[in-house]
Amino acid sequence: MSGIIWIIVVGFVAGIIARFLSPGPNNPSGFILTTVLGIAGAFLATWIGQAIGHYGPNQGAGFITATIGALVVLFIWNRLVARGVIRG
Repeated sequence: MSGIIWIIVVGFVAGIIARFLSPGPNNPSGFILTTVLGIAGAFLATWIGQAIGHYGPNQGAGFITATIGALVVLFIWNRLVARGVIRG
């Protein structure tokens, strides 16, 4: 149970930092969307890190790479909103 809480806390903080570094009108707002943004960034960073051999099979992304992953997810979100695929 504490692992899930830790993932939520790290995801939330990574999402807040990503939103702070990439301000704009199309950012997802709210506690839940910010947390999902950070968690998605952590999963993306873990997946890419494992694919290139930077992380082992049982290792996850660190806080900094989770934040970078959240920035990538936020960039993709902004591009989808700009193209009208999803509503902001």
